[in-house]
Amino acid sequence: MKRNEQFPLEGHTALVTSSSRNLGAEIVRVLAASGANIITTYFQSRSAAEDLLDEIADTPGTHSTVHGDTRSASTTCLLLESAIAAAPETIDILINNSGPFSMTPFTELPVDEWEQIWNGNATAAFLATKMLAPQMRSLGWGRIINVSAGSAYLRNHSIYTIAKNAMITLTESMALELAPEITVNCIAPGQIVESADDIAEFDPSFVDRAIERTPAGRLVTRNEVAELLLSMCLPPFDMVTGTTIPIDGGWRINRF
Repeated sequence: MKRNEQFPLEGHTALVTSSSRNLGAEIVRVLAASGANIITTYFQSRSAAEDLLDEIADTPGTHSTVHGDTRSASTTCLLLESAIAAAPETIDILINNSGPFSMTPFTELPVDEWEQIWNGNATAAFLATKMLAPQMRSLGWGRIINVSAGSAYLRNHSIYTIAKNAMITLTESMALELAPEITVNCIAPGQIVESADDIAEFDPSFVDRAIERTPAGRLVTRNEVAELLLSMCLPPFDMVTGTTIPIDGGWRINRF
């Protein structure tokens, strides 16, 4: 079948977790503009989720949103069941974007906070892949993209570092298991410029240090991350799997 150049994802259905705001919402905008059917998910921001659906209403696909909490395995399963039921066609693109954040020092970190951050990142990605991969295999095609972060390469962001590092290892292991029908890749954005104020609450000088360290001389934008992710859903990436792509302007390059 010839690909529609204007809407290259027409006929595909994407689930984007934690996607009512921030990076997730920009991913939704870009995939919807490319013709995909979209299922978004939200936890607290129902109004933002509904506003996003209104924003993408004129794109070619059929779109919906479901509510759920990825901070425990049981609630994540309920969320995924709702998403599968809401999908107009079989979900063949999975964007594991859920990623609750914490920089609480280990010696002060409550066990329930550890579990919430771990579950919202690694467990949610594992469960979504476990539930959706069989459907993708039945189609003979699928794309799974895990969203890690530049924090995966740090060692001072507590449980968030561990959870985001796990996304990279999960990507490699899943890619081996799910080939050849499904490719599994990962993106690791550096500090995103639109989220600079959020990280400043935890570390006031982090943004300035990040820009100083970045060879490109600036922070990455949400749209740049989303456009890369779109590219990873298209045929030029058919032979790319098990790979993590940093998009950080060179921030993570080691130097003495």
